[in-house]
Order: sequence, then structure tokens, then C-alpha cells
Amino acid sequence: MTRSLFKGNFWSADILSTVGYDSIIQHLNNGRKNCKEFEEFLKERAAVEERYGKDLLSLSRKKPCGQSETNTLKRALEVFKQQVDSVAQCHIQLAQSLREEARKMEEFREKQKLQRKKTELVMDAVHKQKSLQFKKTMDAKKNYEQKCRDKDEAEQAVSRSANLVNPKQQEKLFVKLATSKTAVEDSDKAYMLHVSTLDKVREEWQSEHIKACEAFEAQECERINFFRNALWLHVNQLSQQCVTSDEMYEQVRKSLEMCSIQKDIEYFVNQRKTGQIPPAPIMYENFYSPQKNVVPPGKATEPNLARRGPLPIPKTSPDDPDYSLVDDYSLLYQ
Repeated sequence: MTRSLFKGNFWSADILSTVGYDSIIQHLNNGRKNCKEFEEFLKERAAVEERYGKDLLSLSRKKPCGQSETNTLKRALEVFKQQVDSVAQCHIQLAQSLREEARKMEEFREKQKLQRKKTELVMDAVHKQKSLQFKKTMDAKKNYEQKCRDKDEAEQAVSRSANLVNPKQQEKLFVKLATSKTAVEDSDKAYMLHVSTLDKVREEWQSEHIKACEAFEAQECERINFFRNALWLHVNQLSQQCVTSDEMYEQVRKSLEMCSIQKDIEYFVNQRKTGQIPPAPIMYENFYSPQKNVVPPGKATEPNLARRGPLPIPKTSPDDPDYSLVDDYSLLYQ
């Protein structure tokens, strides 16, 4: 800061006015309120990050995600779950960092409050002293002016009584005039003393006002700088969270690059294959054929009841009374 602006711009022509000082105090109160609001924002953001981290952690650890996959894709999914878990932990750590920044903001705000309090106590005292001395000076002025009017009236009374023959009345008027002159002199001295004292009080107040302006301006510069840096740090933390998350997700992408479709297919085949010989064709077997009882090599001897050939085709026409002839045996339809 090259020069102080507060001490040159917050005055008033009215000696009793504190409008400049009040304006600075109001501005400082607003700044303190703004710090408090950002502090509360950090706490709320920390709560959001913590909830998100815990929810993400619960999702990563409890929710199945391709649990029956095998080989390279399974390894990629394991990396994915691990990195999601790590991202969740990062959000929880970010919440702790944000709470720490909120605590620092609170400490800074309270430190400035205590510093301001010292200056404000001094200014409150000089304001009261100035107001009190101004009142005493104005009262002394009123008294002085009244004594002057009383003296003027006494002089006029003496002038009017010049033609009076009553010496006692004239004597009283002269005594009153002398008394009023003495009173004027005394009140004038008192008034001048109060004016002198007020001027000293005014100079003291002016000096303290300048000191207060310089102290408050220094505080405001410090507050703006601290607030700016805190906000800068906050967005850097959020950016770093994004960078860290991307680095973790990059591990997932690398694991996916190592995923081989052919290897996973071969792995499944090797683990679950059931044989390389398909079933033989089902051959026609005539029920009446002499060869039906011939058991092919490698086949079981039990009869296959579920597989019977069709009935032989009759050798006679359907209109013939002979229903069917098989070799030399005939079955007559009665």
C-alpha cells in the first residue's frame, strides 16, 4: 500500500459528527460478515464432500459390479473398484482440508476482531471526551454571552439613571455594573479556557482518528488479501481433487488397455470347456429289423424305449380284409 486513503477521506465539517468513522466501522463489519459467510460456505462444502465420499465409499464396497467377470476384464474391474474407493477417500480428505481452512478463517476473523476492539475502545473514549468538552464549551459560551448581556443592561441602566437624584439607587446600579463586569471577565476566562481545552481534545481526537483510519485500512488490506488467498486455495483444492481423481481413473483406463478380448474368451474356454466331440447323428432303427438288436461298439445294451422305429408298411392295400401280412403270419380282421 503506497498511501493511506482512509485518513484523507472520512472527515466531516461538523465537530460532533462521526459519520466518517461510522462508515469505516460499517465497512469493516461487512467485511467480517463476509468472512463469516465464506467460513460457513467452507463448512457446508466440507459436509457435501464428506457425504459424497462416504456414499461413494459405500457404493464401491457394497454394490456388486461385474463380480462374475473373469481374467483380464476382472482385473480391470478390480482396479476400477479400487480407484473408486481411492477417489471416495480423497473426497473425505478434502472435507477435512476444507474444515481446516474454515477454522483458519475463523481464527483470522477473531484475531482482527480483537485488534479492532482496542482501537474502537480508544475512539469511543475520545468521542465521548470530545462531545463532553464541546458541551461544556457551549455552556461556557452561553454563560459568557449571558453575562455580556447582563453587563450591557447594567450600563444602560446607569446611563438612564444619570438624572436621578437618589444617590442610593445610583450606587446600587454602579455596584451591579461592577459586578456584571467582573462576571463577564470571569465567564470570558472560563469560556476561553473551555475553548482551549476543546481544541486540545479535538487535536487528540483528530490524531486518534488518523491512527484508527490507518489501522483499519491496514486491517482491511490484510482481510482482503487473506480472503483472496483463502478463495484461491479453495479452488486450487477443488482443481487438485479433479486432477487426483483423473489420475486414479487413468489407472482404470490403463488396466482396460490391458484387457484382451481374445484372452478372456480363451480363459473362459479353458476353464469351462465340456468337450470337443459333438454328438453323433441319430440313426434310423427299424423295430422289426434283425439288426436292431445289434449293439454298436461303445453303446449301452439297455433298450432305448424312447426310440422306436415306425411300423412296417403293409404289403396289401387298405381295402383288403387282410389287415397286415408279416412274412408267413397273417392277422385276419373279423
